[in-house]
Formats: sequence, structure tokens, C-alpha cells
Amino acid sequence: MFAPGAARWIVPVAAAGIVVAALTTVRVLPAVPVGVGGAVGLLAVAAFFAVFFRDPVRPVGRGIVSPADGRVRDVGVEGDRLRISVFMNVTNVHVNRAPIDATVESVHAEGRGYRAAYRSDSEHNVRRVYRLSTAVGPVELVQIAGAVARRVVPFVHDGATVRKGDRIGMIVLGSRVDLVLPAARVRPVVAVGDRVVAGVTTVAEEAS
Repeated sequence: MFAPGAARWIVPVAAAGIVVAALTTVRVLPAVPVGVGGAVGLLAVAAFFAVFFRDPVRPVGRGIVSPADGRVRDVGVEGDRLRISVFMNVTNVHVNRAPIDATVESVHAEGRGYRAAYRSDSEHNVRRVYRLSTAVGPVELVQIAGAVARRVVPFVHDGATVRKGDRIGMIVLGSRVDLVLPAARVRPVVAVGDRVVAGVTTVAEEAS
């Protein structure tokens, strides 16, 4: 299964590779280095895009789940908010998922710049903020663009109702996703360095 929009990346490159291979076969293009090298290179890029845009079906985890695949880079309380930040590298699945049942109050873009997503000042990068109304209070999910990943794609709109684990968007070519929760209502169950899987790994639970 592929993420929405995957065909626009995979199909043209794969088609170009097939065309180059065909032209090489009928000797319109020289086999070495143009034909074989070009065909193999284009098909390898198409294969990379196919892996990158994969979107596997997953069981939904318990509690509040991670919105992204990757590694936890930060867990901290900022005033009355708990922030859990996940860094995605290029090999992770890049479809982001709802961490909890919610109504989407707003989806909007803000920020500027494309600093590396692992830097502390990357929180000011171009980003897309999803404000969610949930049973534990207001929740924010923030997709942050990076130095390479400059395209943030939402799958939901203002007013949408999402269930935990639903696909809500993706960042093309890796970056960072922050989950911001009401600190008084939840407690984190992950630590910096933990690997997490979107929609599956529990990252927080309601405080008792």
C-alpha cells in the first residue's frame, strides 16, 4: 500500500527507466554507458520512491500513540504542555497518524526556513500545525520541515473527525513531528532515544 500522491513520484521515473531500457534494446541509445546506466539509475530511483512512499496497514496501539515513525529526540514539559518530538530519517515510513481520537479544529502552515530537523532551532522551520480537540484536552501535532524535507502534505481538513491511528498527513523525505499534550492530563511513557512506530507505539497515557 502506498501513501496518497505516491504515483506522481513513482510512475514518471519508472516509465522513463522503461523507455530508456527499450531504446537501448533497439539500439537507439548506446548500451554503455548511456542506456544501461540510465535505465538502471532511473529504475533504482523509482524503487527508492516506492519504498519511501510505503504505507503499511497497522494495528492501532493502546493509549496515546506516536504520530510518526522514528526515534524520540525530546520529551519535556514546557509550562503546562508536554512535548514529545520524533525525528524521522529517510528510511522511515513518512505517513503521520492521529495519536488519539479527535476533531480537527484547524490545520495551518506557519514558520520559515529549513534548518536541519535535529537542531533545536528547527522548531521555527516551515511547519504545519494540526490543532485537535480530544478527550484529554487540546492537543497539537506539528509536522516540521527540514533541510531536505521541504514538502508537508496534509490529508485532513478543518472540522474533520479522526480516529486514533488514522492517516493525517506526511512529510516528503524525512524530518520531525512534535506531539504537544496537556501536561496535567497525561504522562509520557517513552524516553529520548526510543524507537517508535506511528499509530502503534504508546508514547503517553492519561494521568490517573
